[in-house]
Amino acid sequence: MGFFSRMIDIFKSNVNDLIDRAEDPEKMVKQIIADMQQELNKSTQALGKAVASERLAQKQYQEAQRKAADWEAKAKAALAANNIELAKRALAQKVKADEEVATYKEMSETISSQTEAIRTQVETLKAKLSEAKSRQAMLIARSQMADTKKSLAQTISGIDTSSAYEKLNRMEEKVTRKEAEADAFAEIAGTAVSKDYETFEQLQTDAQVDAELQRLMAEMGKVRPTEGELSLEEQIAAAEAAAEAAVAEGAAGGISLQKMSE
Repeated sequence: MGFFSRMIDIFKSNVNDLIDRAEDPEKMVKQIIADMQQELNKSTQALGKAVASERLAQKQYQEAQRKAADWEAKAKAALAANNIELAKRALAQKVKADEEVATYKEMSETISSQTEAIRTQVETLKAKLSEAKSRQAMLIARSQMADTKKSLAQTISGIDTSSAYEKLNRMEEKVTRKEAEADAFAEIAGTAVSKDYETFEQLQTDAQVDAELQRLMAEMGKVRPTEGELSLEEQIAAAEAAAEAAVAEGAAGGISLQKMSE
């Protein structure tokens, strides 16, 4: 017996939990207002019918009073004519009319009381519905705000901040290392080119000096160029070719060094 009781309790608790999860506050508020509006419509229709019944009962009550007064007037007229029998018959009809008056009076009072109760209920429902509508926007806004806060909290709790900062620091170190490597390659390439240009200028200067020396010696008759020796123009051209070859060799060496570093 205890086992089945526990199973029933577990089943109820699970069902209640599912219902709680399925309840959407926004939808529930809208449904509550719709239900209240429906109840108000029904109560308003009932009030209309009650008012109609009240008016009918009052009309019947007034008609019964008119009949009773009419029969009493007829009885008086018969007595005035000394017609007692006719007066009795008129009074007999008046008695019936008085009974109807009492009946319709009681019915009218009962219907009026019920109508007033329904009217009070309708006014109460109207007030509650008006309050619910005014609270609807606030409740929906609060529900949406709560959902937003919950979503943000879940998002933040799912982020490993320490790991994220470690990744950022690692990326910063990597960028700093790439910048340093780029600066080093630029410096190396600039130095090689500068040295190559210095070598080229020195070779060109030496070639010009040698050429001038050969020209002066030739003019002074100190030395005569032999067939195996180069002329002045040929020596200058050879010096320029050697300088260009040195520059090209230096540039190729810089590119090879950069590829090896990569």
